[in-house]
Amino acid sequence: MGIQRMDNVGIVVDDMEDAKAFFIELGLELEGTAPIEGPWVDRILGLPDVRTEIAMLRTPDGHSRLELTAFHHPAPVTPAPAPPPPHTLGFCRLMFAVDDIKDTVARLHTHGGELLGEITRFQDAYLLCYLRGPGGVIIALAEALG
Repeated sequence: MGIQRMDNVGIVVDDMEDAKAFFIELGLELEGTAPIEGPWVDRILGLPDVRTEIAMLRTPDGHSRLELTAFHHPAPVTPAPAPPPPHTLGFCRLMFAVDDIKDTVARLHTHGGELLGEITRFQDAYLLCYLRGPGGVIIALAEALG
């Protein structure tokens, strides 16, 4: 059988409160938070004595979810070079469709969001940009034109 859906995308963050504030400012809605620990998690991750906190957020349309995870034990590992550039093999980014890209960038800037380049126009279809968010994750924004 094939897959049913993509359930969520997970991001490891160092500051849960800052990360939640960033993504809530973007427009995601907090579903809930929970501590995650125990032998079952150790076995899934292949790490000993895992203790984490997660926050689950969903897009306003209810079709996509984002799981933020803060590791209390073992300590999170920082990639080298930190943060990795957008052309790193295996690196992913999240793209969100927004109503007003300039306003969204300005609001996210107050939560630590930094443009990697600039807001650019792609033909007559979109305004696009990449910015770095919590934990170094790259967020792409797209505003449809017309």
